[in-house]
This record gives sequence, C-alpha cells and structure tokens, in this order.
Amino acid sequence: MNLSIVGKQLELTDALKGYVETAKDSLTKYNLDIISTRCVLSADEKNGKKGFSVEFAINLAHKNTIVIKQKDKDVYAAIDLAIERAKKVLRRHHDKATSYKVKEEETDTSISAVADDIEEIIPMRLDSYKPIEVEEALNQLKESPLQFLVFTDMEDKMRVIYKKSENKFGLY
Repeated sequence: MNLSIVGKQLELTDALKGYVETAKDSLTKYNLDIISTRCVLSADEKNGKKGFSVEFAINLAHKNTIVIKQKDKDVYAAIDLAIERAKKVLRRHHDKATSYKVKEEETDTSISAVADDIEEIIPMRLDSYKPIEVEEALNQLKESPLQFLVFTDMEDKMRVIYKKSENKFGLY
C-alpha cells in the first residue's frame, strides 16, 4: 500500500511522518485491498486562532475512494480523530463483505441440498406456448383451481392473471 504525506503551510517533521505512518498501519487490520492512502496536513488560521486540518483519501480496489476530513486545534488529535473515522468506515465495508459471503455460502448449501433430493428432471412443454387473449386466460383461470396463470398475450408480452377474491381478478 502506497502512502503519500503532504504538508500545506506546515513543516512536515519526522515525528509527524512517523505518526501518520503508524496510524495508517492500523487500517490494514480489516483485510481490505487498500491501494493507496494520501494524507494532507495543513495549518489554518481563522480569526487569529490556529488550527489544523487533516484529510485522508483512501483508495480501495473495486470501490469508491474514501475521503475523511478532520479539523482540530492539535495536529496529532486531528490525525487520531481522522483515523478513528476511517476505521469506522473500513469496518463497515469489511462487515458488508463478510456478511455477504456468509449469506452466499448458506444459499450454496441449500441449493446443493435441494439438488440432492431431485432424482430426475423431466423436461416438459408448456401448455400455452402460443399467444392467447386475456379473456381466454381469464376463462381458463376461472375453470381451474389455480391461484394464478402465466401466459403470453397477443402482443407477445408475458402476463400474469391472478385471483384476488370472490369473482375478482388482477392482471400484470
């Protein structure tokens, strides 16, 4: 992972560089593919009060860049607060990725369990492979005990007609 430290209106000392590097190392514990990190340290002065701002731009593989800005009176405190916010964002990305993988594994096992129960698959031809009128589909649904009927209408659109209640029907 590349690290770039830039100082604006601020002299970068070895202590500041070392502090940012050790803070950046704490971001690697989430096992995300961090391509590069850019840290911009700048000194601000408003209304006679000195302050510092820190900006971290973290580039992740296959994700958008995470930008975190933090201001404080002390440069070290600003770095600490920005790193804590970055950890929170990276932890959320990590949790999303790991929870998705767990769900994916669960579905794979359930599909394989269902596939083991199936002994033989017999191909069937649908009864209504030709387009039919909506009225004809309605009559077929009224005569059958089914709740819904899927068919192709005369405009070659896939349609669904379903029973709502007593003598009421819906059409998609």
